[in-house]
This record gives sequence, C-alpha cells and structure tokens, in this order.
Amino acid sequence: MSNARPPRQGTPRRRPIGLLAAALLIATTQLSARAAVPASRQPTSSKAAREDAVKGIPYDKLSDRAKSKVDGVLSHTTLYRRLPTEVIDCDPDLHYFLAQHPEVVANIWEILEISKVSLQRIGPKTYRAADGAGTAGTIEYLYDDADTHVIFSEGVYDGPLFPRKVRGECVMVLRAGYVRETNGRHYVTNRLDLFVRIENFGVEFMAKTFQPIINKCADANFADTTGFLSVLSKSAEGNPAGVERMAAKLKKIDPEVRDKFVDIAGGVYDRLHDEPVASRIPTAHAADAGSANGPLPRR
Repeated sequence: MSNARPPRQGTPRRRPIGLLAAALLIATTQLSARAAVPASRQPTSSKAAREDAVKGIPYDKLSDRAKSKVDGVLSHTTLYRRLPTEVIDCDPDLHYFLAQHPEVVANIWEILEISKVSLQRIGPKTYRAADGAGTAGTIEYLYDDADTHVIFSEGVYDGPLFPRKVRGECVMVLRAGYVRETNGRHYVTNRLDLFVRIENFGVEFMAKTFQPIINKCADANFADTTGFLSVLSKSAEGNPAGVERMAAKLKKIDPEVRDKFVDIAGGVYDRLHDEPVASRIPTAHAADAGSANGPLPRR
C-alpha cells in the first residue's frame, strides 16, 4: 500500500511572496491537519539537495539559449530551496496537462475567487504573469517531458516586502513520479527545486535574512497548488459534467486548450476504472519515461 498522505481538504489561500508567488503557480489548498512528513520528503536548502537538483536538470536536452538562462541563475543563486515533496491522489494525464498549461489553473482560481494571479500565454512555451501582490514578469518552459519540467521566470517585485523594486530570476525544476496502487487509485509524487537570483546586493542581503519566512511561504504555496490539483481531479472523477460547465466559463485561455482540458477531465473516471491495476505515466508522453534522469523515485 502507498504511504502517501490522504488528500487534504480546504480552500487555497494565496500568500504574497514576491518573485516566487507567480512562479509557484506552475508547480504546480490550504490544508488543515498535516501528517508527519518522512525525512526524505522534508524541505531543505542543503548543499546535497542542491547538487542533486542540478544533476536532475537534463542539460543534454536543453537548447544553448536555455542553458544560458539556467547557468545565469545557478552561477549566482541568492536562495535555493527544495520544497516538501507532495504526494497526491490525482489522475496522471490531468496532472501532466495542468503542469503544461498553468493558465487553466489560474483561470479556474479567478472564477472561484481563490486568487488574483493572472497568466497570459504569449508564446508556445511562454507566459506573462502577475500575482496581484506586486510581482510581474514572464515565465518560460525551457524543457518538459512526462516527469521533468525545467521552468525559467524573470520579473520585478514592487511591494511591501522590500523597500525598493526587486529584479530577479528563478529556475524551477519540477519532478513528477506516477504510480497506481493496488486499490486502483493513481498517486503523483511532486518535487520542486527553486533557484532564485536577486540582482540588488542590498535586497539580496535582506532576502537571505528573511529566508525562513520566504521558505515557509513557498512550502505552503506548493502544498496549496498540488492539493488543488488533487481536488480538481476528484471533482472530474465524480462530477465530470460540473467540471465541463466550469470549463465553459474559462474565457482567458485558448479555446483549443479549454477543449483539451474538458476532454482529459472527462476521461478521469474511465481511466480510473477501465485500466488494469499497474503503474503508468501520462499516456500522451509514455515514450518519454526514460528521459534524462529517469522518473522521481516513488518511495
């Protein structure tokens, strides 16, 4: 049986955390009682975790332009954080689709009045982002396959956390592992590593001073986001017609993306009940299972 924590209920509450606030939307609910997290899943900023995260970046599959962006942040990192590993009950295909199309989640949050975060797709893999709390910038997918997403964010924060405007860049490495347990349900393991570069030296010093607070906010935001994906997956499983009605209200995403979301969400129940009991990864990218560093360990 899985040692995954059961899905937690609640309503997401977005926390303003400067440059990270918009970036963490990718990854993609404020949860009440939290079970103890095994040591291997605890958040950390250790040197060992950082080195492991760097090794997990598929450099051989990045373009020269993407390598330059990643190296620019990794060579001048102000803050590093491996967020708590989150294990959720979620349909793999839906999870992968939403990780690739965060604008869908942002539009849903807006409709439900959960968040003021906005994402506008301005290119095949690029978004204009604003968190409603002082952060504005762009987010770009440098690489993605079934189990690894490398994401670059750059922008400006102008809010109460710091006395002056903050310019910064962030590289995120999101790893996902998929497993189907003997009870027939699908679980997705999510791990996110953040590398943040802040340009201004004075602000950089302040950021390191307040790093415990920033870390706490980042950890909670990641739990909120992954928890919401689990809630959405269960809603699609039990009430696909309701999810389809909600999708009809998504006016800030491309119609083709909206239709694909409806199609994938509508198939959650069938995928759960019609497939044999076995581990699997998102069907659309099953051939990518053996990507650069292999899938994230399930345990």
